[in-house]
Amino acid sequence: MTSAAETRPSPDALLTQAAREGRGRLKIFIGAAPGVGKTWAMLDDAQRRHAEGADVLAALIETHGRAETQAKLSGLPQLARKPVIYKGRALTEMDLDGLLLRRPALALIDELAHTNADGGRHEKRWQDVEEVLAAGIDVFTTLNIQHIETLNETVARITGVRVRETVPDRVLEIADEIELIDIPPDELLERLRQGKVYPQDQAARALTSFFAKGNLTALRELALRAAADRVDAQLREHMAANAIAGPWPTQERILVCVNESPAAREAIRLAKRSADRARAEWIALNVTQARAENLPDADKDRLAGTLRLAERLGAELATLEAERDVAQAILSYAADRNVKRIVIGRPRPRPFWARLTTEDVAAGLLRHSGQFEITFAAEPDERTTRAGRHLPHVGHEPLAWGDAVLAVILASAFAYAAEQLFPVASLSLIYMTAVVVVASCRGLGPAMATAVLGFFAYNYLFTEPRHSFRVSRQGELLTLGLFLVASLITGNLAARLRARIDAQASIADRTNKLYDFSRRVAAAATADDVIWASVSHVATTLRCEAVLLRPSPEGELRVVGGFPPEDRLEIRDQSAAQFAWDKGEPSGHGSDTLPTARWFFLPLVAGERRLGVLGIAYADDRSFGRTDRRLLDALVDQIALALERLRLTEELSETRLASETERLRAALLSSVSHDLRTPLVTIIGAAGSLADTPELSAAARKDLADNIREEGERLDRYVQNLLDMTRIGHGALTLHLAPVDMGELIGAARHRLRAPLRAHRVTADVPDSLPLVLADEVLLEQVLVNVLDNAAKYAPAGSTIAIAARRTGARLELSIVDDGPGIPPEERLRVFDMFYRVAEGDRQRAGTGLGLAICKGLTEAMGGAIQAEFASPGGTGTRIVLSLPLFDPEAPA
Repeated sequence: MTSAAETRPSPDALLTQAAREGRGRLKIFIGAAPGVGKTWAMLDDAQRRHAEGADVLAALIETHGRAETQAKLSGLPQLARKPVIYKGRALTEMDLDGLLLRRPALALIDELAHTNADGGRHEKRWQDVEEVLAAGIDVFTTLNIQHIETLNETVARITGVRVRETVPDRVLEIADEIELIDIPPDELLERLRQGKVYPQDQAARALTSFFAKGNLTALRELALRAAADRVDAQLREHMAANAIAGPWPTQERILVCVNESPAAREAIRLAKRSADRARAEWIALNVTQARAENLPDADKDRLAGTLRLAERLGAELATLEAERDVAQAILSYAADRNVKRIVIGRPRPRPFWARLTTEDVAAGLLRHSGQFEITFAAEPDERTTRAGRHLPHVGHEPLAWGDAVLAVILASAFAYAAEQLFPVASLSLIYMTAVVVVASCRGLGPAMATAVLGFFAYNYLFTEPRHSFRVSRQGELLTLGLFLVASLITGNLAARLRARIDAQASIADRTNKLYDFSRRVAAAATADDVIWASVSHVATTLRCEAVLLRPSPEGELRVVGGFPPEDRLEIRDQSAAQFAWDKGEPSGHGSDTLPTARWFFLPLVAGERRLGVLGIAYADDRSFGRTDRRLLDALVDQIALALERLRLTEELSETRLASETERLRAALLSSVSHDLRTPLVTIIGAAGSLADTPELSAAARKDLADNIREEGERLDRYVQNLLDMTRIGHGALTLHLAPVDMGELIGAARHRLRAPLRAHRVTADVPDSLPLVLADEVLLEQVLVNVLDNAAKYAPAGSTIAIAARRTGARLELSIVDDGPGIPPEERLRVFDMFYRVAEGDRQRAGTGLGLAICKGLTEAMGGAIQAEFASPGGTGTRIVLSLPLFDPEAPA
């Protein structure tokens, strides 16, 4: 029975199809060799589409002087080529910008593997094609089989000619259609003899080398296989996208081991081809050891290039640290990742010293492989000659070898003195100590030299006959042999320990640098702080120059920070930075895009969002090593996360501000539409009754007039509150401080609120001896009116509102207590916020929520303070306490 999962389309296949939406379609005309008719076939197909009305543009066609190709090109619109100067020569290249501006439906771009002249946006033409496809333009292009990355080494073995221009296999994988242009070898040879491929002088040389019939037959088979593999891949994609059942294999992986050996590149290519045919994932594993820090620069560059090749071909990169039992570590990793096949470069012949000092990983893999299949990849032909006959690289300066000689001299002198002063059972231990000291301080090479020199010095100075390299006693011969072996082993172990300590110190240093940087950016409060911390830390850590670019509000990428300070980039560097920003890919120096730029740029990406571009440049224009790249990637991730954190913080602040603004706006509208409108309705109604009902009695007319006056005063208080709040918010409040009698002020406030206070009993405990306060009389009266009005609203009818004033030191304390429901403890501070009102459900009183907020603003402006408290231990009632400064007649005005 078929499960539901088996009848659903593959998510990966659907995502692949979705990614192609909006992109142009790519058709590749592939052939086994030059001259089979790829360009002619491409033009023939284009002519048919042009005749059908399609917008076809010949962006770049290489006719190589062939008349039939030139004739086939006629009638098609052509794009003018872009002139460039390369090493003093005038050349022409495809005008990529002109093509993107013209935007035809179909572009013809010949020779996909071509390398562009320096100064172009991309190093390779296939990168130009990728950009054209991303712009939604269909592309026809041509390619010879020898230019495919994974077949490059195979073709070199077949023909003896190594092609330097290659195209990654992923370009073939994204092709929507591949058309194989094939003719029999004899027909191609005949075309070559007739001069239809090359001029006669070149054709004669080609017939004896690359175009040998055996070579053409083998290349033809490779082309047929490549086309068949691509057709098979397209069929699998179709089946997966449409939930068509098939004989899918169980999921397994291929592991390729990568090191600095030249054979590692061929192992990468072999693993890629095997993974494609087995429909399996593949992993490129690099085992790091302490000795990697001492590799020659050429080996480090070769290793970095091999890892870049694996990444470009689609491998999953993995790193494993192991100082011993490397083969066992690889097998354990392979078992954990469900690997069935391990690919490794074929080991070269090993000199005897290498067998003593380093592990034979290949032999270990074969010995313990068990259920694994081990495949060896051959080394490139030009590197196999005289392999293994060179001395090991020890990576030490001449001073280290001088230290080895000095250590033997000092050990000999100490041994001679020891022999004279007191009998020593074995003076060889003194030399062995010297070996350990040199190994700990100078490494493996000088330690081995110390062991050998110590062997000869001990033999010459302390064995019979003395001052001769001859040995007369068999026992001493055994002692010398054991001494040499023990010294070599001890020196090797001590050197390994030193290398491991150095490696751990290097790792700890990188970890500390990352920790220090994370601590610095975590403490940064603004984007400028993060930018400065980022560029300064990257520059000091990698000993380079660093810049950070971010888009301006207009969308233009600009330098926002640099160390040393930098605010402008050259045009080529700016173009590389723009490409890194637009495409989200590395560009610039040492990359595949604009490699002639001085700066190397990496996009700062957090999730799916690009936040900026980080650029680094070395004073000597060198490329960074593998260790620096790993550290740089980690720093880039932390910079991106720090910038994203600040962006989210700013967005949260803006969201909160917008939410608060919306709340205040809604509250103000509610106040205007309800609390201010209510008095107006009463006034309009009363005035209408007075005007429309002349027969009203005098008492009724007086009641209506009183209502108009009370509601007018109420409206005046609301408007005054709004005006006061506006003045407080804009800092436009003008104070007129003067001595104020609190008793008179309380009486004035009660008079203004005689109508709201009519339903309550108001008591005032204000001693006659109460000193004057220093305040603005008008503003302080408004404060008292607001507090009393608030108490009248919330206190039940018939309850008491108590006013009391007393002196406390240099201040006067005024309290107003009501018998209302009280304020919950958690809301006591919030009642002084604008438009905030304690929730009471359906019993909500009318009001704007501005009264107490204005009281707080006005009181604090006059140098006072205000707070809300419980009026009783049970939590009912509210006590508003004002603290005001007393008037001091002796104080300066």
